[in-house]
Amino acid sequence: MNATAARPRIGVTAYREPAVWGVWDEPADLLPATYADAVAAAGGVPMLLPCAPFDDAAVTAVLDGVAGLVLAGGADVDPARYGAAADPHTGQPRADRDAWEFALVRAALDRDLPLLAICRGMQVLNVAFGGALVQHLPDTVGSDLHCPTPGRHARHEVRVDAASCLGAVLPGRTLVATHHHQAVSRLGTGLAAVAWSDDGTVEAVELADRAWAVGVQWHPEAHDGAAVFAAFVAACARSATRSAVRA
Repeated sequence: MNATAARPRIGVTAYREPAVWGVWDEPADLLPATYADAVAAAGGVPMLLPCAPFDDAAVTAVLDGVAGLVLAGGADVDPARYGAAADPHTGQPRADRDAWEFALVRAALDRDLPLLAICRGMQVLNVAFGGALVQHLPDTVGSDLHCPTPGRHARHEVRVDAASCLGAVLPGRTLVATHHHQAVSRLGTGLAAVAWSDDGTVEAVELADRAWAVGVQWHPEAHDGAAVFAAFVAACARSATRSAVRA
């Protein structure tokens, strides 16, 4: 196996946020270190993908250089993308990040690159395939189970479909780290729900006609996600090997 296949390069989308370090106070491209650490621990090489201005050629160049894609968590998806008015609880749109990630996810799946979509990432995946979101989950489920404390991950159990791709690496019920106030309301075309919390919230989705395309509403990079990242990075290594053989 060549070096690329042994340690596949994996693109991870990044935030663009105000930041302060040293004597500087300006916008920065950043990502919680837990994402890169989780990819590296599973045997991949994380490559951050900031939402800088781009065109189709940039998307192609990025995907030519990676064997898989992680859509990271973050700000709310613009409700206009699924034909809804903004709820008072929905955050300000991040048009630059939305545009970048929607372009990446479609192009990556057109190539059948392995995809792991986390929290916001799962919502991007769902909307990209024509789905819609609940904009403030406590109004629907009647509790703050999924996001009880700002800045801290809560924990709750989810039930995983044993027949799914995700079910092959997780038990039927598993404890997950959660921090979100939005969720899937209408599934995108071709997506299947494969995990649920006890209140009925969709906690994971898959695209069955792709080699490995999984979205999880929780944060496997934060707690107890080694099995998920191991399965994803293994799929990326297989993808890199296939690409090397074709080349």
